[in-house]
Amino acid sequence: MRSLFKTVIAQSKPVVDEGPRPDDKEAGVLPDSGVVPDSKEAGLTSERPHSSDGDDDSINKDAQVGVQKMEAITKTWSTRDLYLAYGLIWLIYFVDAIQQGMGTVLTPYVVSDFREHSLTATISVASGIIGGVSKLPLAKICDVWGRPQGYLLTMCCMTIGLVLMAASNNVNTYAAAQIFYWVGYNGISYTTTVFIADTSALKNRGLVLAYTSSPYIATVWITGPLAQNVLNGIGWRWGFGIFAIVTPVVCLPLYLLFAWNQRKAIQQGILVRQKSGRTFWQSVVHYFWEFDIICVILLSAGFTLFLLPFSIYSNQKYGWRDPTTLSLIVIGFVTLIFSAVWEKYWAPVKFLPWELLKDRTVLGACVLAAVLFVEYYIWTSYFSSFLQVVLRLKVWQSSYIGNIYSIGSCFFSIPVGLAIRHTGRFKWVALYFGVPVTILAIGLLIEFRHAGTNIGWIIFVEIIYAFAGGACVICEQVAVMAAASHQEVAVVLAVEGLFSSVGGGIGSTVAGAIWTGIFPRKLMEYLPAESLDNYANIYGDLATQISYPVGSATHAAIVAAYDDALRNMFIAATTITVIGLIAVAFWRDIKLKDWKQVKGNVI
Repeated sequence: MRSLFKTVIAQSKPVVDEGPRPDDKEAGVLPDSGVVPDSKEAGLTSERPHSSDGDDDSINKDAQVGVQKMEAITKTWSTRDLYLAYGLIWLIYFVDAIQQGMGTVLTPYVVSDFREHSLTATISVASGIIGGVSKLPLAKICDVWGRPQGYLLTMCCMTIGLVLMAASNNVNTYAAAQIFYWVGYNGISYTTTVFIADTSALKNRGLVLAYTSSPYIATVWITGPLAQNVLNGIGWRWGFGIFAIVTPVVCLPLYLLFAWNQRKAIQQGILVRQKSGRTFWQSVVHYFWEFDIICVILLSAGFTLFLLPFSIYSNQKYGWRDPTTLSLIVIGFVTLIFSAVWEKYWAPVKFLPWELLKDRTVLGACVLAAVLFVEYYIWTSYFSSFLQVVLRLKVWQSSYIGNIYSIGSCFFSIPVGLAIRHTGRFKWVALYFGVPVTILAIGLLIEFRHAGTNIGWIIFVEIIYAFAGGACVICEQVAVMAAASHQEVAVVLAVEGLFSSVGGGIGSTVAGAIWTGIFPRKLMEYLPAESLDNYANIYGDLATQISYPVGSATHAAIVAAYDDALRNMFIAATTITVIGLIAVAFWRDIKLKDWKQVKGNVI
């Protein structure tokens, strides 16, 4: 991989504009006009902003401060620093992947300790929605203050979440901890992706994204046994507590590297500090409107209030007719409508990039991102429980199967990245392979959900699903970045992340609604008379479900209830994925080799 990086960097060294050369079209160097060559062939509908000072590699003075800082850093740092940055990003992904994978396995046991196993999906809804919406103000922080500052903030949020998870004594505290954690986890993933966009040529970005996600290939073998040992040994509290210590130790060096190179750029005069001239309170007011805090609050509250009732309605006295359920849905819907009205008519600074969302490639990629997360969370929310209860796998075994997606998608994303770099195009990968194979894989699970299914079929489905998912994710991220200029990259990635997280929230909501609407009712119907007194524990506690031996009437009843619930989950996931195929068909077939997006010493 190091030799591959050397080759790629050698082909992407910055050049000074000395007029058009024979290889300018391939290298992406633009003539003085600043117009992208062959823009019609590239699928671009308009000219992109470029520096007009005659030096194509100079800092764009019209860009936002965060973008200028990043361009100054890439002009200042050495190739050694570039290698080091990508090495640190790889290490961060490695540690985060271990923690996140272990946390996914531990969460059902944590909520079961509080006798609230059925709230597994509900917790995912709130934390996923808020974690996704938080990327919008984070994009503003990265653009207005700088990428390192946004990265440092998310690292602190993730650490706080891990500390709270380790100390939680009830499901409410754990849910709050999950919100902090996912804001931080999603934020670190987002800011490092922005770093990658800032420091890699567009034609190489798919390959670089594949490289930085490759740690998941190794962590798949670690998270399952680690979670099993944590449950059998130090307990889930210390499982989270250890990573509360490790996370800042691993994440801080990347911040220091960027901060140090930014300081070098200032000392060399490449980046000039400018004072705002505002007082403290003037700055508070300025940033309040700049970050459009009102829109962020309205969006977060609206999505959360609207989606939560779908997964908790069965716990209410009158179900769907309960005043609490109905009022939450209505208030959430009205809040979302009001956020759109506020943004269109009253917001001094527009937060959502409406013009970018009109681009069919950006919107199509965002729709695909949402669809992929909807279908994933619909069928995986209770899949680990299914593997343990119905197929009688141990924790570490179910973790291996559940993590096939991680290893398969990350492994296959490397040849996908190479194919995109070689052809300079990405649409065909998603349209003819990624989305169709995803639909096929989930559809097969409808047949393979029964007790007694050979585990080999489950593994086969997970493998083809993983390969297709790896292709879809790389193409979706390249698509949103290819349709934007450098100073728009952070915000389009944030919007794409918002669609993903909202999709995850919707998926968890649908999963929770199906589960709470079908499983308890069917469980009550199938349970033998001698087990009815233990109904509440069977429904709410995964360990209790596993405790009944295979062949017993109670175990057969539990399996039958799982079968009915999962059938509806798999059908819903298969159906919704078809929307993703339609969205990809609307993408423009952009030729990446004809577009130079970033400057400086990049990959």
